[in-house]
Amino acid sequence: MNLYTAAQMREADRQAIEERGIPSTGLMENAARAVVREVRSLPIPGPGLDGPVGWVTTDGRMPTAEEQAEFWAMRRRSAIVWCGPGNNGGDGAAAARLLLEMGWRVKCVLVGDRAKMTPDCREMERRLNEAGGALEDFDPAHKEQYMPFDVAIDALFGVGLRRDLEPDAALAARMTRWGTGWVVSVDVPSGVHADTGDVMGEAVRADVTVTFSRAKPGLFVGQGAAHSGRVVVANIGIPGDLYPDRPQAALVGREDLYLPPRPADGHKGDFGRLFILAGSRGYTGAAALCARSAARSGAGLVTLAVPEDVYPILAAKCCDEAMVWPLPEDDDSVAEKAKGCAAAVIGPGLGQGERAEKLVLALMKALPCPIVLDADGLNIISRHIDVLDEREGLTVLTPHDGEFARLAGCALPIRDRLGAARDFAAKHRCVLVLKGHRTVTAAPGGFCAVNSTGNSGMAKGGSGDILAGLMGGLLAQRAEPDEAVKAVWLHGRAGDLAAEDKGEYGMTPSDLIEQIPYAFRELEGHRDTLVEIK
Repeated sequence: MNLYTAAQMREADRQAIEERGIPSTGLMENAARAVVREVRSLPIPGPGLDGPVGWVTTDGRMPTAEEQAEFWAMRRRSAIVWCGPGNNGGDGAAAARLLLEMGWRVKCVLVGDRAKMTPDCREMERRLNEAGGALEDFDPAHKEQYMPFDVAIDALFGVGLRRDLEPDAALAARMTRWGTGWVVSVDVPSGVHADTGDVMGEAVRADVTVTFSRAKPGLFVGQGAAHSGRVVVANIGIPGDLYPDRPQAALVGREDLYLPPRPADGHKGDFGRLFILAGSRGYTGAAALCARSAARSGAGLVTLAVPEDVYPILAAKCCDEAMVWPLPEDDDSVAEKAKGCAAAVIGPGLGQGERAEKLVLALMKALPCPIVLDADGLNIISRHIDVLDEREGLTVLTPHDGEFARLAGCALPIRDRLGAARDFAAKHRCVLVLKGHRTVTAAPGGFCAVNSTGNSGMAKGGSGDILAGLMGGLLAQRAEPDEAVKAVWLHGRAGDLAAEDKGEYGMTPSDLIEQIPYAFRELEGHRDTLVEIK
């Protein structure tokens, strides 16, 4: 699914209105209908489901018809709609009117300066008034009137917000959760940056976000991914040809990935040889997990090169699938061994000693094949970034935020993960896989793939080593940047399958490895690819 920036959305909106003659209020009505459709689909109890049957009043008598009618009038499904003075608030006012006309009990609240209301927002207020509703001014001194409601609709701010919410708006954002069953955001949760996912001071945490025409990056990356809930993309009537054919980012799903069939007469030499330099005293688990994952990738041969003092341990751990090779003293011999492979993984559990640093730098210079740098490989290269810049072959870096901060010399937290990954990949001519919730894979040409799989059960030591091995194995079979995107998706999907089986608390990295074949099976039969990173 392609992701479009706020600027691209505003330009498409402008062209639709000014050049195609589509009424802006018509687009707003379409947006409101999309919001109402999702609101009405929520599982909210109503008359006939949760009401008292044959109840009596507190004084022991049967209620009169008028008392029963009053009860059911109060028990009508209800919504509070928080509106800002901009067009996002106009969408909210229109949604309030539609719900009111459907028999809902609705309270519509304006947060902000009424004098700053846009013409379209004023028009939607007028239509709301005609339907018997009202857009009331926010009164923070009497908070009790704003709860409880079945649904809170957040229409405070849309994609144009670029600053922290002001005090009243921040309070309203918090209040969307007070005494409310569901929270539905209009276009983007208020307080979330539409392009970066950064939370600007305070932000609404939605259960559902109904976004219009095209998805925005901020709904799927950074903190925005955690604040957006389920994202629904609604067509509101803006012609599709007004959007660029190839935006700079996409959310990658199963339908976007290609898994080529294996030839029936293939042999192990046809499916790539992978060289892994990993492991050190006290860190044998990282090397073992990396090698075991690589063996699940479909690669024909996996060689795990380890320091001689941990060779017996890793030979026992990886006795079946990977060939464990004790490192000789001669660095040139290591390079020659690695040159016989189609791809290399460098770094898991390697340590940062003098020998490790010499080997990493030597292999970066000697190998023409794709190299995946992970863990200590990244830490070593962060001190020798010129070696990365000088390399001609494909290099894939797989840092988490802390490792990336060392590589890029930036501060934590990373407020714009998409932008940071894109800039680093372009500057250093590499593929940058910025791991985390909604992992971002950035290519040198500026395109970013946002992953759609994975869960918090994967946030355990060893998960990154598994990704490195899986990615190296795929690159050994096909030396294209797209394989990094595929590896990230497969890794996350295997984690999701492990969580379904064992739960997020109890699952281990080994459980994730066991699920890799089942993640691959979900891609079998795909013959077309929609994602190509450049």
